[in-house]
Amino acid sequence: MDYKSSLIQDGNPMENLEKQLICPICLEMFTKPVVILPCQHNLCRKCANDIFQAANPYWTNRVGSVSMSGGRFRCPSCRHEVIMDRHGVYGLQRNLLVENIIDIYCLTCEVPTCSMCKVFGVHKACEVAPLQNVFQGQKMELSNCISMLVAGNDRVQTIITQLEDSCRITKENSHQVKEELSQKFDILYAILDEKKSELLQRITGEQEEKLSFIEALIQQYREQLNKSTKLVETAIQSLDEPGGATFLLSAKPLIKSIVEASKGCQLGKIEQGFENMDYFTLDLEHIENTLRAIDFTTDEEEEEVIEEEEDEDEEESTEGKEEGHQ
Repeated sequence: MDYKSSLIQDGNPMENLEKQLICPICLEMFTKPVVILPCQHNLCRKCANDIFQAANPYWTNRVGSVSMSGGRFRCPSCRHEVIMDRHGVYGLQRNLLVENIIDIYCLTCEVPTCSMCKVFGVHKACEVAPLQNVFQGQKMELSNCISMLVAGNDRVQTIITQLEDSCRITKENSHQVKEELSQKFDILYAILDEKKSELLQRITGEQEEKLSFIEALIQQYREQLNKSTKLVETAIQSLDEPGGATFLLSAKPLIKSIVEASKGCQLGKIEQGFENMDYFTLDLEHIENTLRAIDFTTDEEEEEVIEEEEDEDEEESTEGKEEGHQ
């Protein structure tokens, strides 16, 4: 049954026409080029090639070879077997009648349509245009959109590059100021350690001086104690002498020695509070407050410091000139 006879037999020609213009594979209106099968059914050539490739997965069109294998598939409408030659679906005849009928685009509904639908069918009140013109126009519009998008992507990529550079520079600057901050604190640590060692050394020196004095006194008192102990022992032995003459000979020198030893008890002594080391106390409250107040300077503070330094330099310069005139 050909295309025209199928329209005459149906009671509703417009409805049948619409059915005849629908591809049984993609269920959309035919997309050019349209091929007609030997059974007189039509397919979009792309859809026909899809089902042909599915039915013949090992079919190859060996370009440049004299011998090329064909293939076969079944019509999706009537299941009639279609045998292909070596050209595959490209060997099927195009249905120019159907292609000419669907060569209209409905601008209102934004779908491809046909001349009959525009004159008698659902698109009668719609605005239409030649499909090729709309195709070229939308193709141009899409190309322009692509160009705009590519240009936009280039701008976005430029911004991304700039932001990545900002990230890198931020990291580098952060690392630099961290290094500078660490160096400044290391200097403070070194100054504090040096000052700490100096003060500890002074305390140690004072300690050693006092200990030397005390130990010297201890040694003197020990020597005096030894002498006194020996005198006591000698005096006791003298008391045990039975003869008066012997006792008298030794008693007088012994008494003299004991008197001198008693005077020796008046050796040097340490003053009260000699052990005290409180005079080495430090008042670091103002320094602690200064350390706690350490913070990053603002631009305004830096300008004030610079102005103060400039004022000091000017004052020194003025004083130097006045002294020179005198």
